[in-house]
Amino acid sequence: MTWLPAALPLATTALVVALLYRPLGDYLAWTYTSPRHWRVERLVYRLIGAAPDGQQTWRAYARAVLVFSLVGVLLLYGIQRLQPLLPSSLGLPPVDEWVAFNTAVSFVTNTNWQSYSPESTLGYAVQAAGLAVQNFASAAVGMAIAIAIARGFASRRGATIGSFWVDLVRGATRVLVPGAIIATIVLVAGGVVQNLSGFVDVATVSGATQQLPGGPVASQEAIKLLGTNGGGFFNANSAHPFENPNAWTSLFEVVLMLAIPFALPRAFGRIVGDDRQGLAIAATMAVLFVASAAALTALETAGAGTAPQLAGAALEGKEQRFGVVGTALFGTTSTLTSTGAVNGMHDSFTALGGMLPMINMMLGEVAPGGVGSGLYGMLVLAVITVFVSGLLIGRTPEYLGKKIGPREMKLASGYILVSPSLVLLGTALSFALPGVRESVESALANPGPHGVSEVLYAFTSAANNNGSAFAGLTASGPWLATALGVAMLLGRFVPIVFVLALAGSLAKQDAVPRGSGTLPTHSPLFVSLLTGITIVVAALTYFPILTLGPLAEGLR
Repeated sequence: MTWLPAALPLATTALVVALLYRPLGDYLAWTYTSPRHWRVERLVYRLIGAAPDGQQTWRAYARAVLVFSLVGVLLLYGIQRLQPLLPSSLGLPPVDEWVAFNTAVSFVTNTNWQSYSPESTLGYAVQAAGLAVQNFASAAVGMAIAIAIARGFASRRGATIGSFWVDLVRGATRVLVPGAIIATIVLVAGGVVQNLSGFVDVATVSGATQQLPGGPVASQEAIKLLGTNGGGFFNANSAHPFENPNAWTSLFEVVLMLAIPFALPRAFGRIVGDDRQGLAIAATMAVLFVASAAALTALETAGAGTAPQLAGAALEGKEQRFGVVGTALFGTTSTLTSTGAVNGMHDSFTALGGMLPMINMMLGEVAPGGVGSGLYGMLVLAVITVFVSGLLIGRTPEYLGKKIGPREMKLASGYILVSPSLVLLGTALSFALPGVRESVESALANPGPHGVSEVLYAFTSAANNNGSAFAGLTASGPWLATALGVAMLLGRFVPIVFVLALAGSLAKQDAVPRGSGTLPTHSPLFVSLLTGITIVVAALTYFPILTLGPLAEGLR
């Protein structure tokens, strides 16, 4: 296959995202900096007892995030366990306690890991009132954290970083709800299902009878992608024709996943008063994204092996309506944005091709990352980059006029270490603990290196709040459901606390005058340094375990 057909979907996506970069980024900056409150927002503030113009220290902001999320976990767990008592439950029983815990944690942490078959486990009430609500809430939380650290850089000797409640409400009412409504209309026009009908008996081509579910699919599909959540209404996720009917809806869904994460750097530049800083962050994200998409497309198109070569590409696990290129682009996007949605089966990718989505998550999902989480993750890496650069030239490092001292580096280092620790520890315990190993091995569809890859992928997905999976792993048992749930919780909220503490530390500082030795953080040199640091941090951490899984399988 020539590179022109392979490059067209990527080029089209890049053009649309580039056109959205400035207007959407400016709108996001206005959303969080406007002094005016909408009437509906004031009503919400009164209901929850929040002051519209209140300010919080980083500790108060962090407490608000944790309390709000804990309440979300408890409510979603309760809704699942009480499913038979709810309307539109379709006669389905209560969700198993282990699966209910895992699912509640998953959706509140913006992971949307699903260790169950949605259409046969959850009724419409749980889908709409439980999962969809958390899709809005968790995405709004991520954007709020990103804005908080942006305020930390912009503040001068300040003690506060804004109000979590105001940021949460504004992100939902001004960005996510209107964006999801527009996306829903487009998806319905493209053929995505949106109704409240139950299971319908239809006659197949062969004359047999099959039950097909309906449901409010398009509305949940819209927010799952716009909010980089990822949980599908159906077990096949975006490979299901009711969720993703054709090639252009698949491309539209890719744009939905990328729109806000790529626009947030522009909002960051507006808030700190230097558009070039946002452009440098966005450029770094774009370099990593294009490189990953090109590599995965090349590996899946080449398709090492007799069967793939005879077929012209590695076609197993891919829908013909999307093809290899469309599947590779979607897989790259979903694993670089923390969305976790799939329009093909990652478990069926080639050995080295399946490693690419894993590496995308291991990078910290910062290219461009989830809504909010991608920006604040990249800013932490930028802090590390200027610190390393400062050591090289013998100067006190500074970023956007703020000195990067021991406290800032401890917080940034803590952030970087959380995810690898959870991934490596979770994978190691799954194979090392007596009793646990047997249960994990029985949950694997494949032994040997590919089995290691399945477990490694699961903990990488959970700790980085992605939610995609290698389909060969059954993760509904007590150990995996609990361990992955804990990885999701710690992988989401421990880094958030580090980021908010960093925001508070930066906010207290005054601006440092630029000198002749100050590293320009808007230049191509900085983009190169930041790209290199991002790759090195992940590569050196995960390379040993990759040699036991996908590399061992792909090179043997």
